[in-house]
Amino acid sequence: MVQSLLLLAGINEAELKWLHWLREHWQSPFLDKVMPFLSALADDGWIWIVLAVVLLCFRRTRRAGVSMCLALLLGLLIGNVFLKNVIGRIRPYDLDSSVLLLVERLSDFAFPSGHTLASFDAATALAVRHRRWGCAALLLAASIALSRLYLFVHYPTDVLAGALLGVALGLFACWLTDRLWDVFLSWHKKRKSRE
Repeated sequence: MVQSLLLLAGINEAELKWLHWLREHWQSPFLDKVMPFLSALADDGWIWIVLAVVLLCFRRTRRAGVSMCLALLLGLLIGNVFLKNVIGRIRPYDLDSSVLLLVERLSDFAFPSGHTLASFDAATALAVRHRRWGCAALLLAASIALSRLYLFVHYPTDVLAGALLGVALGLFACWLTDRLWDVFLSWHKKRKSRE
């Protein structure tokens, strides 16, 4: 147990050094404005929720909207409700209070990054359904993930875990949507044939 705690402390220290390097080499007044904006786009997953709802409104994009909604729901339950509370990793600014934060302190735990998770699960689901739109969404997701590091609210492994879990859940949500879609269409055809 003690060795595990020491290993975790060493990982946190190494990641803190990397975050400080990022701050020293990338910080600028321009990015100090852009990064909080990018991060805010994914607050509570709102940009992805709005996009999914818009896609649900059109028959041609409805399956993408369903896939995105399912991916976001899975990400919320697995990442934010379960993993964050089970792992309980404190945020980098809690270990190094000397960092000037550009955003408000957060009350939840750090691992995995919820902003990154929501961004990658929604963007992956969209990429599976609509490659061109999905590529743009994945670029936005990567920008949001980078903003979480720049803002010193996540360790690199928080963001990496959020991205990997997001991609996996986005793919799973598409697979599950296809299965449920087929079941619904089959049921709907049987129902119509009886009328």
